[in-house]
Amino acid sequence: MSNPEHFNKIFANKLPGYLGIVVTGMIGTEVRAEMEVNQSNIAPNGFLFAGSVVTLADTLCGNGCISNLPEGASGFTTIELKSNHLGTAREGTIECVAKAVHMGRTTQVWDAIVTHKQSGKTIALFRCTQMILYP
Repeated sequence: MSNPEHFNKIFANKLPGYLGIVVTGMIGTEVRAEMEVNQSNIAPNGFLFAGSVVTLADTLCGNGCISNLPEGASGFTTIELKSNHLGTAREGTIECVAKAVHMGRTTQVWDAIVTHKQSGKTIALFRCTQMILYP
């Protein structure tokens, strides 16, 4: 269940799919994705909706968590998230890399960095905490 094709398929008709988020890589506790900047994720001011950037990062952290659940766990739920928006984009592609920083039996913490693919500039820093669920 920890491959890009699986997650791209299950999210095709969900918010990540509607925003054009494409998971491009998953290796262990690192997940990568990108999203084209287009009219569906641009705010009326001509810049990215902050929510679309958060959705990109949150999607990756969730994919990473579900792919790295501890033995016996049945799922997870996000209990906290934070983002610092440092820049934006009007065109091109934004990409995100999420990495686990804590892999406990009851919680996981993931950090994600969103950058503009063409310029390399940082768009946002993101951290979330997930509570691990058991049957």
